[in-house]
Amino acid sequence: MTTTAGTTRPEAAAPARSGAAARLTALGRAELTLLLRSRAALITALLVPAVTAFSMRGMVRSLDLGGTGLSIATVLLPGSLGLALIFSVYANLVGVYVTRRESLVLKRLRTGEVRDWEIFAGGALPALLLALVQCVLLIIGLTVTLDAPAPAAPHLVVLGLLSGAALLVAAGALTAAVTRTAESAQLTFLPFWLLSMAGSGMFVPREVLPGVVAGISAWLPFSPVTDLLRGAWTGDLGVMDQGRLVLAALAWTGVAALGVRQWFRWGPRH
Repeated sequence: MTTTAGTTRPEAAAPARSGAAARLTALGRAELTLLLRSRAALITALLVPAVTAFSMRGMVRSLDLGGTGLSIATVLLPGSLGLALIFSVYANLVGVYVTRRESLVLKRLRTGEVRDWEIFAGGALPALLLALVQCVLLIIGLTVTLDAPAPAAPHLVVLGLLSGAALLVAAGALTAAVTRTAESAQLTFLPFWLLSMAGSGMFVPREVLPGVVAGISAWLPFSPVTDLLRGAWTGDLGVMDQGRLVLAALAWTGVAALGVRQWFRWGPRH
């Protein structure tokens, strides 16, 4: 009597799930490829902040900074970094998010294992890298041109750039939520940019503004970022002030993130 040994069929291997880091890297690499192909976006992000910064030198020189404790360098350097963040991160991401939404890229990504926050963060990675490069170049160029001293509190440069980047990624997604087309994205970023330029002390310090206007402008979303960056060179921010400014920037970031969660549509807007 013979017996036949039963054969067991090997189970199919479960598909490997990629981690968040791998997904972010893949999304960032894809966006970087598209960014490098867009000469207009690169020129806007790289040249506009630099040209604007140098062109604002005459205007800052004409301000009456006596009694404010500020100099041309301590106004122009932080303001230029803030401007680089707004153009490289905010203005760029509004167009990126709207274009990907209207072409159904975001909707297709959500059908996989990519989480919502990973879609926003992965799409923002090239813009953040571009902002970092731009800020390094501006610091070097303006320090040499203005014969400016090194930052008195270098850690505030890091805190200012990180808090500003987080705020502007969330603000870019929120602005994209109310932007209907890729063409209109070239205009919808302007209100935030103009408000920050005029009221957040980027190139016109609040110390030279009338009292009521200065008090109101201190509560604008980008004002804490400007104050942190300026404090890096002036060195006049205490620990409590630094913590207050970081919390204020995080609070505005949280407000923008809640707005994104409430109003952002993943499909085309009609």
